[in-house]
Amino acid sequence: VQLLASGGGLVQPGGSLRLSCAASSRSFNNYVIGWFRQAPGKEREYVAAIRPSGLNTLYADSVRGRFTISRDNAKNTVYLQMNSLKPEDTAVYYCAALYVGSTAYYSSSPDEYNYWGQGTLVTVSS
Repeated sequence: VQLLASGGGLVQPGGSLRLSCAASSRSFNNYVIGWFRQAPGKEREYVAAIRPSGLNTLYADSVRGRFTISRDNAKNTVYLQMNSLKPEDTAVYYCAALYVGSTAYYSSSPDEYNYWGQGTLVTVSS
């Protein structure tokens, strides 16, 4: 599975951005897709994940209520809508894929994800 993340950029505090993660896989709907981020000097941290059906979404406490993850399996694409952005959201954002088949499994641990995109930089600054 190849993943291509896009949509990052510079935005003012309180602004919004939408990230996209396009996947090249015929079995895209067998994967949990997660978003992670890594700020300079910090470890990679979990942001959100969405199960294959798109019916279940899960968020880190730091972004719940501000970020929304969604997916369009027909387009093999996952989105991360980010609203009310804060300077502490500044990071390189990565999407990743975890093969789960037809199970209800999901994980917030980056070590369990099999495939990673190249990352897209989000900078929140005035």
